[in-house]
Amino acid sequence: MDSTLFTFQRFYPGRFDYVGLFSAAINKQGKGANADVYDNLDEKLSAQFRTTPKLYWIGIGKADFLYKDNADFRKKLDAKGYPYTYVETDGGHIWRNWRIYLTEFVQKTVKYPRTAVT
Repeated sequence: MDSTLFTFQRFYPGRFDYVGLFSAAINKQGKGANADVYDNLDEKLSAQFRTTPKLYWIGIGKADFLYKDNADFRKKLDAKGYPYTYVETDGGHIWRNWRIYLTEFVQKTVKYPRTAVT
């Protein structure tokens, strides 16, 4: 999973009502500059869901190389009883899927004003 999510949550808990994870998974290898962001993952998830987000949206392609890690992350959410919306598409870790995810996610986050049709 992109470390940005947990970085924002650490510094701005409760600030974001809508979370969208597109082809995301936990970096189990813990390599790179942001590896420590995955330390104490259960506590970080607990903080993130202390105030349940209005939408916690997860999208992944069936052929994505992160599919198994994503499934493991969803099992963790399920075990904790954290609510989320899940979308699975064909294909892998590709732009086409991310465009689909962005379109679906944004439509769920934006409220369009109703106008009278005359």
